[in-house]
Amino acid sequence: MKTFRGSYSVNVTPFTERGGDIDLAANRRLIDWQIGQGVPGIIILGTTGEFLTVTDAERQRFVEDTVAHVNGRIDVLVGAMNAHTPNAARYAAEAEAAGADGLMILPPYYYTPTEDEIMAYYEAITARCGLPIMLYNNPVTSNVDMSAALVARLTRAFDTVRYIKEASMDVGRVYDIVEATDGVMNVFAGERIVESYLLGAVGYVNPFGNYIPKASTMIWDLLVAGRTDDAKRIGRKITEIEHLIAEGHPTYGHQCYSKALAAEAGCPVGDVRAPLTPFASLGDEGRSRAGRLKTIMDDLDTLCGTLEAQAA
Repeated sequence: MKTFRGSYSVNVTPFTERGGDIDLAANRRLIDWQIGQGVPGIIILGTTGEFLTVTDAERQRFVEDTVAHVNGRIDVLVGAMNAHTPNAARYAAEAEAAGADGLMILPPYYYTPTEDEIMAYYEAITARCGLPIMLYNNPVTSNVDMSAALVARLTRAFDTVRYIKEASMDVGRVYDIVEATDGVMNVFAGERIVESYLLGAVGYVNPFGNYIPKASTMIWDLLVAGRTDDAKRIGRKITEIEHLIAEGHPTYGHQCYSKALAAEAGCPVGDVRAPLTPFASLGDEGRSRAGRLKTIMDDLDTLCGTLEAQAA
């Protein structure tokens, strides 16, 4: 089974004007830029990728084009979650047929399923697809919090369930999962990057690779190299970005600003689809916030250059 390690970007889905279509050319440019900045892997059609707004036909075309364009240069994982189990299983099989390296799969959302229902969901998916699966524990969006005990149960039951993006906001869960699975489950941090690494995480899944790919990659590389204090310096700047985005209305979140900031970084990817609030409609408030965020991005570029020079 393929091994995933490091800082993976959960990518936006570029759209043409007013969300009319998926912009495949913009997506290719974004990926090439990320690869040039050292990003080791991307995850498409996650929360940041607005997967709920994408049709099945768009999904298949987008996955196929992304995998073909990457052409093995980095890892490509595909979000294959759905509230209806057969749809999730079909999405997983389609990703495998397209040549994806792995999957990221949230439990069935909205219904608040029982643990047995969650087990049956992943069983149906693994029956259709042999790709490595990264569980996605995000109680805020799924209304399900997968406990360490449930993660251990899934790990024992399914040989391809070997990764998890842990985004419960309980950093101690990283340690609990590693312990409950005897180290078999590979935990990717969803936040609290440095703390998660010190508790046993092997990677980081983040939206920041859409506009600060060098910094969001370097923070994990520094941790692995033992340069914890330097990683913390980058982490503080990333926290500033998170807090500044969070000051806005919740629906202005990472999807909207990830796209606006990708454009600020020189890689335009369009705007969000409804019901999310388009950046253009935020007016002066949005432009002001984006300007403040761009200043932090510039600071991070300078910091990364300094840290690279120190390692030379």
